[in-house]
Amino acid sequence: MALDIFVVLIYVAAMLLLGWYGMRRAKTREDYLVAGRNLGPGFYLGTMAATVLGGASTIGTVRLGYVHGLSGFWLCAALGLGIIGISLFLAKPLLKLKIYTVTQVLERRYNPTARHASAAIMLVYALMIGATSTIAIGTVMQVLFGLPFWVSILVGGGIVVAYSTIGGMWSLTLTDIVQFLIMTVGLVFILMPMSISDAGGWDALVAKLPASYFSMTAIGWDTIITYFLIYFFGIFIGQDIWQRVFTARSEKVAKVAGSAAGIYCILYGLAAALIGMAAKVLLPDLDNVNNAFASIVQLSLPDGIRGLVIAAALAALMSTASAGLLAASTTAAQDLWPLFSGRQGEEGSATENRIFTLLLGIVVLGIALVVSDVISALTLAYNLLVGGMLVPLLGAIYWKRASTLGAIVSMLLGSLTAAFFMYSDGLDANTPIYYSLAVGAVSFVLISLLSRQPATSASLA
Repeated sequence: MALDIFVVLIYVAAMLLLGWYGMRRAKTREDYLVAGRNLGPGFYLGTMAATVLGGASTIGTVRLGYVHGLSGFWLCAALGLGIIGISLFLAKPLLKLKIYTVTQVLERRYNPTARHASAAIMLVYALMIGATSTIAIGTVMQVLFGLPFWVSILVGGGIVVAYSTIGGMWSLTLTDIVQFLIMTVGLVFILMPMSISDAGGWDALVAKLPASYFSMTAIGWDTIITYFLIYFFGIFIGQDIWQRVFTARSEKVAKVAGSAAGIYCILYGLAAALIGMAAKVLLPDLDNVNNAFASIVQLSLPDGIRGLVIAAALAALMSTASAGLLAASTTAAQDLWPLFSGRQGEEGSATENRIFTLLLGIVVLGIALVVSDVISALTLAYNLLVGGMLVPLLGAIYWKRASTLGAIVSMLLGSLTAAFFMYSDGLDANTPIYYSLAVGAVSFVLISLLSRQPATSASLA
């Protein structure tokens, strides 16, 4: 274990060093928020994939593989397909806008009120994305190092807050590349084959697991559809994802490297599901299935190698935690702070954005200390985002009759509907996303048609 801790400490030191180097490059607001809009294909692929593959994608998909088998990959598949979709259909028009946030599109199509209303939803979403992966960081460190959960949260999450604050998107990009490489080596090329080998190989998995574990639909069509609605469309409108798109050097980089990142996410999901299946054979009676990942790491890997895989897990979690944190601080600084400060325009400096990143980082740590289930927290974030913002945003892009009043009412009713059904039916229910989209769509269309003056068109097409 001492060797494992040493390996992880080297990784942590490297992240902080890269954060400091990123600070030297982040001299302007554009550097801090979107890495100067200058990333090439290698950096872009790595940072996009690392952003998507976080706590739910890694810890959560191993858990789903443990419970359902291969069909547990659908969570990552929905995310990967979303990345492919936004790369092929939205990246080109988005890059032409030279903006920083999703909500700026709504302001251009509607008015500043629509931007501020949507920014509140986006802020909650981004904070929960950051908190979700911070929770997972704490879970991994608690199980593997025997630390109290709150200490694990403050130490692991504090590192993310530190390097995100000092260097912004440049720090995130540099750390994401290292994290992407460690994730690929540690989980795909080390943990997956070693855990399957310990379980007796593929033939042993087939012999010892129920046939349903090898079906791609055993998790249930209702769950697959829900994952698609929440995660596929959530990728299309998530600030953390758009902010990565804005970093691309060119339309070709965004389209080709982004699509490659999406394919990688799908394959990563299959690898994580297979690890979960191996864990089911080796550890069939886990008291807490959320610990499937940490438990298989402890069982299957020797000292040193275990440390590398722990670092790989932390890499996946930290990349998404930092993405959510920077998305939250960008939304707060660019969309909400001007409203409260009375400042017109978006002339904020990199220093101002650093302050917001630090303050919201403390908020993320606080949320992580009181929430426990990573998939439930992620589902809450995406339900609010998709239920509240998908319809008005698509209307802003594709429907000339869309009105400001229709957009605001749709956001309000969609978000409230999602919150109501999450409270009444539970976070695992399918009703929040179904009903919130239905209520949001009906209210948006009806009120837009009844409005006398449709908003000025600002189509992305």
